[in-house]
Amino acid sequence: MQKTIIKPAQSAPAVGPYNHAVKVGSLLFCAGQIPLDPATGNLVEGDIKAQTQRVLENVKCILDDQSLTFAHVVKSTVFLTNLADFAGMNEVYARYFTHDFPARSTIQVAALPRGASVEIEVIAHC
Repeated sequence: MQKTIIKPAQSAPAVGPYNHAVKVGSLLFCAGQIPLDPATGNLVEGDIKAQTQRVLENVKCILDDQSLTFAHVVKSTVFLTNLADFAGMNEVYARYFTHDFPARSTIQVAALPRGASVEIEVIAHC
């Protein structure tokens, strides 16, 4: 099965040796996105809601590049440095996933790259 590397021009550069997404067959595996501003490559400032919105806009950029929407997402994983931020993250998340929600896991982690408070990865069906 062919593997296609996805590197959207509108995305912030990867912060390590990985790609934004990889397409295999009818599945798109997106790397975890942190709240990096694509224009500057810097972490956005603000609370969990501001960071979650930037993360999901970064995910949207990858989906848009492949002519997909959040409706194509079948699985998401949310990493939070503080589970007390769950309600704020969830409020923003619900604006992007409006119906037929994907399966989701939410995990508290000790730390995320660049001091981010949230990271989200998704798997989408093409």
